[in-house]
Amino acid sequence: MNAAIAVDIAVLVAYFAIITGIGLSQRSKSESVEGFALGDRQTPWWAVLASILAAEISAATFLGAPESGFKNGNWTYAQFAIGTILARIIVSFLFIPLFYRHGVVSLYEYLGTRFGQRTRRWASGTFLVTRVLAIGTRIYVSAIILVLAWQLWRGAVVSPAEKFWIFAAAVVLVTVMTAIYTAAGGIRAVIWTDFIQVGVLVAAIGFSIYYLLSRLPGGWETATANMKEPLFFDFAKPAQEQGAWPWLKNVLTSPYTIWAAVIGSTFVTMATHGIDQDTVQRMLTAKNRRESAKATILSGLVDLPVVCAFVLVGVLVSAFYKTGGASLPAGVETGEAFPFFILTEMPAGMRGLVVAGVMATAMGSLSTALNALGTSFAQDFVLPRREARGPVSEAERVGVLRWSTVLFAAFIVVVGIVTAFYKAHDPALPILDLVLGILGFTFGSLLAVFFVAIFTKTRGNDFGNVLAMIAGFVAVVFFSSGDVQKFFGFTALNAKGESVGALVLAFPWRITLGTFVTFIIAMCFRTPRRVEP
Repeated sequence: MNAAIAVDIAVLVAYFAIITGIGLSQRSKSESVEGFALGDRQTPWWAVLASILAAEISAATFLGAPESGFKNGNWTYAQFAIGTILARIIVSFLFIPLFYRHGVVSLYEYLGTRFGQRTRRWASGTFLVTRVLAIGTRIYVSAIILVLAWQLWRGAVVSPAEKFWIFAAAVVLVTVMTAIYTAAGGIRAVIWTDFIQVGVLVAAIGFSIYYLLSRLPGGWETATANMKEPLFFDFAKPAQEQGAWPWLKNVLTSPYTIWAAVIGSTFVTMATHGIDQDTVQRMLTAKNRRESAKATILSGLVDLPVVCAFVLVGVLVSAFYKTGGASLPAGVETGEAFPFFILTEMPAGMRGLVVAGVMATAMGSLSTALNALGTSFAQDFVLPRREARGPVSEAERVGVLRWSTVLFAAFIVVVGIVTAFYKAHDPALPILDLVLGILGFTFGSLLAVFFVAIFTKTRGNDFGNVLAMIAGFVAVVFFSSGDVQKFFGFTALNAKGESVGALVLAFPWRITLGTFVTFIIAMCFRTPRRVEP
């Protein structure tokens, strides 16, 4: 082992030791349900803000956003930040005060009060399944850089089988380490490790931009010369076809447009920040709803420059290899270009810091998910059954929360390994589309049920809500799959004369569609008088 590699390993070991130590140190403050799940609502707003950012910026973003910049040469992906800011304002004035007023630990307790226990369990179960799939499909991403490192060390292309085993080992290692401190320290461990991880992340991405510009022949001028139109706003106007329908179809089938940013992204963020236990649970750790709203809105304002920075890295990496700064070997996928640059061009020590940044994003989003999954499962399924049999002590409640966290760590490992196998054999699969697309199938239905609960007093009931959520899911599946549309004869001809699905929605529109379908159907059913608010 040469000195450079030793320095990088030392940086990584120090990072893991600090994160684990901070997480475990919070155990003594997490011996009650309120302490474990909500940190006794004593978290300062700036720590909540950092934790929200850590949850949002997963390893998929750390590598997926640069992939978008590398492929597209512009910031069209960053348009999504517009909708996220609008949605956070809505969440801060609509959802957060409601949850504080009802004093919920699991968000879905509110639906149980408003409609009944069937709606509560169905909504919570939907969250549990969706979040396990979403986090499980992204956790492998942190291992991409390890696969490349192994390939460079061997001097030969890594086979799909080897790639899978590296992915699988990384999934198990990262999940087990994160589960240990999350199960021990609860939400406090999540938030304070997130705070450190955001610092590592900012340092890593800041150094990456500085170092890329210093290595790029001609610096910023060369970078701008390699950028492509549209730089930021894409209005999705068809290049050839004229008329309203071709334009509307292009809007609905293109993922990175101004329309998806303002409308689609707003619905996506209302779902992920308004009715997703994963994100909202950290918001509820703030001292009051005003501090929570401050952290939520400011996180949206900070999110724009952060996302732009990630995309800029991809643009700079693309310019670096196009202008002869170095050669990108054949077989390196677009999602691997930034990790390849890290491993082959960055100096020792700083290379270890950037790799730690990749791990930080993976562990930050994973710890949040584990805490939220454990909390919802315990509060909505396990503890109500325990309480029905007799009194349950506070120590027993916290024990259930901790074992629920471990249980979902195991589920995530299984999903992560399956995803790793699929990705190892299909490396061209876009990272962001995979991760962001999963939530779209079910979170629109969840959002709609909360809308019915908040905006009406006499509409919606257990039976109608479940039926509406199923219908919303089916509608999203139908309009997201060309094969399903072809099976039912809903087809059109593409430019090559081939039969394809008539209207396959881009992933930012899935939650919007699911919300509208579910809301309309749920509104057809009346709330029984015995549960009307």
